Amino acid sequence: MKTESLPSYERIDRNAERMDTPYDTWAASQGVDVVKGFGVENVYEVPLKWWERMGGNGVFINLDGSGYLDDAYVCSIPPGKSLRPQRHLFEELVYILEGRGATTMWQENGPRQSFEWQKGSLFAIPLNACYQHFNGQGDRDARFISVTSAPLVFNLFHCEDFILNNPYVFSDRFKGEDGYFGGKGRLYNDRVLETNFVADAISIEPIAWHERGKGNRTIFFELAESTMGAHVSQFPVGIYKKAHRHGPGAHVMILTGQGYSFMWPEGAERMRFGWGPGSLVVPPEGWFHQHFNSGDQPARYLALKMLSRRHKLVPGKIKSDVSVKQGGMQIEYEDEDPEIRRLFEEECARSGAEVKMPKSG
Repeated sequence: MKTESLPSYERIDRNAERMDTPYDTWAASQGVDVVKGFGVENVYEVPLKWWERMGGNGVFINLDGSGYLDDAYVCSIPPGKSLRPQRHLFEELVYILEGRGATTMWQENGPRQSFEWQKGSLFAIPLNACYQHFNGQGDRDARFISVTSAPLVFNLFHCEDFILNNPYVFSDRFKGEDGYFGGKGRLYNDRVLETNFVADAISIEPIAWHERGKGNRTIFFELAESTMGAHVSQFPVGIYKKAHRHGPGAHVMILTGQGYSFMWPEGAERMRFGWGPGSLVVPPEGWFHQHFNSGDQPARYLALKMLSRRHKLVPGKIKSDVSVKQGGMQIEYEDEDPEIRRLFEEECARSGAEVKMPKSG
């Protein structure tokens, strides 16, 4: 009987497993630092390095809780200068940290339109649209933070040229129409504002949502037909929000106030993260987290995340204000560890803030 010889194969070291993802490889090639961990104390003070692709100084912020669903970066625009034109197949939310300037947006070979922004402005880059940021001040840097879906997209396609140099026009999202970033919008009765530009997220008036905690006020933003979303929440002095949990990638940045947050996986010890204006934290997937205003001023934060209420990645109602006892994601005040209230009262006493929580028990 004739025996067929087996084909020869190249032998490799089975222990030499590649640890980086395609996104990690791309981020490392950009020549800027990558900040990791659970949070950043102050995004205004994170050191930046020259970023050739952007034409400004920047840093990646890839916190543990992002789950490779999204990432963040901080970038500055030199005085009186502009960054380089960009386009990409990942989505991006932009929040202006400081300064004022303008952004020009266009589709390839189409008309250009520009809109001005200032500290506190929030907007989204329409998918794969061409854009360029300009600093309108000649004596100081402008700085912004962006949250993007780059990890998801790079790990899916692992082709930089396809992601950054793709000519396809998503005209259903942005045609270059005049007034697209004019700030007009529609406010729905579930606290959702559908718009393409928020002039000032620091001063916009949120809407009462007491199911998330006494005195809580929240407004959600749907921007540029994106699958990403954002919201602003505010809670008064001497108040904290109810604990809840959800999926990965919610970048929570403090806009005003002083306080702290607890984060913990179910059944494990709580992790404490102190915060003030500019602090950034990303709760990991499935971890409970809870925000406490222990200062003497109202606290407000902005959450940037891969979660649109219009263009959902998963079906069904978002149960962030439904008790875990009823299949939701929230721990009610009466069900929380009594130690949480005791520690909060101690923190308020230190800052001289009056506790205004409903009586426990």
